[in-house]
Amino acid sequence: MALIKRQEYKQEIMPNGVIQVRRSDIIEEDGAVIATNYHRHILNPGDDVADEATEVQAVAAAVWTTEVVNAYQTEN
Repeated sequence: MALIKRQEYKQEIMPNGVIQVRRSDIIEEDGAVIATNYHRHILNPGDDVADEATEVQAVAAAVWTTEVVNAYQTEN
């Protein structure tokens, strides 16, 4: 009986550059998923993403151009 804990990430990019992140915490036993918990948070253009998962950092780097960050800050 081997228990495996892993995380998966899904990112949704809003028109204003906000990134919605859904993290799935998954526990598997012998290859079968026995539990899944979801956590959701948002990242605004220009936020510090140093503590985010690598794939979330990559999305932010690709989406948050100087123009997107400036437009978001002007609008808010």
